[in-house]
Amino acid sequence: MFLGAAAVKVSLANVSNYLIYSAIFVYLLAMLAYCAEWAFGSRGRVARISAAHAERASPTGTEADTGTARQEARVAGAGGGVSTLVRAAPAVVTRGGRDGRGGHGRTGVADGPGAAGTDEQADLLGRIAVSLTVLGFLLHAAGVVTRGLSVMRLPWGNMYEFSCVFALTVVATHLVLLAAGKNVRWLGLPILIAALLILGLAVTVLYTASEQLVPALHSYWLGVHVSAMIICSGVFCAGFAVTVAYLAQESREGRLAAGEGQGRSRLDGILERLPTAVHLDMLSYRINALVFPLWTFAIIAGSIWAEKAWGRYWGWDPKETWSFITWIAYAAYLHARSTAGWKGRKAAYLALVAFACVLFNFYGVNLFVAGKHSYAGVR
Repeated sequence: MFLGAAAVKVSLANVSNYLIYSAIFVYLLAMLAYCAEWAFGSRGRVARISAAHAERASPTGTEADTGTARQEARVAGAGGGVSTLVRAAPAVVTRGGRDGRGGHGRTGVADGPGAAGTDEQADLLGRIAVSLTVLGFLLHAAGVVTRGLSVMRLPWGNMYEFSCVFALTVVATHLVLLAAGKNVRWLGLPILIAALLILGLAVTVLYTASEQLVPALHSYWLGVHVSAMIICSGVFCAGFAVTVAYLAQESREGRLAAGEGQGRSRLDGILERLPTAVHLDMLSYRINALVFPLWTFAIIAGSIWAEKAWGRYWGWDPKETWSFITWIAYAAYLHARSTAGWKGRKAAYLALVAFACVLFNFYGVNLFVAGKHSYAGVR
């Protein structure tokens, strides 16, 4: 399982570097395609349906928002009286949007670009962006694998390797959501921006030549504990992007509800294409809640590894401490999100703080704080 010491295969290490740089280039092309879709796209059919479902799920929605409208018909009775028949019919949510032929859809609900859009040219750009993202992901994954093969071990023994896998899981989260049929093509742009920032930092500041692990890392727990942390970090990053989108959309919808009108912010033209704040709030919650148990498992696995390596389960090492602080932050968010008084904006702020803890746990602790987990390779 790539745990034994072996000579470094320089040729494979070089191939890994070329593949990572190729992935960065393809991701850049995909990002430009997403930008073009945002610039020229119209609202998509699937996105409108998704946003309408979010409106129906909203506990504060009106009768029209919940998808039913009352239709009454007065029928003359046999005795001369009049009876009123009431039936429920599907409602059309209108928020100043154009009809389906105009590109904003008959529901008029705010949604996002990229989901079988009514604008064929923009939809094509979105599909090209997704295809390029998949290609970049495959090159990226091949780069990670060849990095491991160059030294016959798991490819996350230092910060450069961890960053490469971290960015890979960020992109993978987006692709998995797309494959699951979720309306998240609009998320491709912020996801790729995050992945490119992580990879850019990895290949410049954090780059380390392929080499063997330090003795403390020669354990099968490297594949259990660290891989769990990497998966969680990538998914939390996707949740962070959705949370930021929620806060922006919630602010815009608040202005509209207050009668301040559209167009006060330059972002309004973009935000009106995103799903509703209700939908984004729920998506952010589900993404973060999905991996919180895995983060809990990763901390437990790390303590077991610590006992085997250092003879104690917990020593308040900086990495251990900040992993626990991160756990507390996400636990507080999930608890607040499930409490009626803390839904929405207040809970979203907690989610931002929690993800800031994730970033400091990786970059801050590894780069600036000395401890038993100082395996960054750049100190």
